[in-house]
Amino acid sequence: MVKQWWVRRYAAARTKADAGMTTAEYAMGTIAACGFAAVLYKVVTSGAVSGALQSVIGRALDAQF
Repeated sequence: MVKQWWVRRYAAARTKADAGMTTAEYAMGTIAACGFAAVLYKVVTSGAVSGALQSVIGRALDAQF
């Protein structure tokens, strides 16, 4: 009887630890994605890249069909 109680307690504690770890992994992934988005935004809005994108879009709109 006592052994079964310890087995159930061990299983319950192990499940709770795994659930917390999953939440932490999601949090770190979200932070990394936001950081990457901020860097990408800075690169795309820089002068050189912005000019190149405008040039490509301008040429695409002026294309002859």
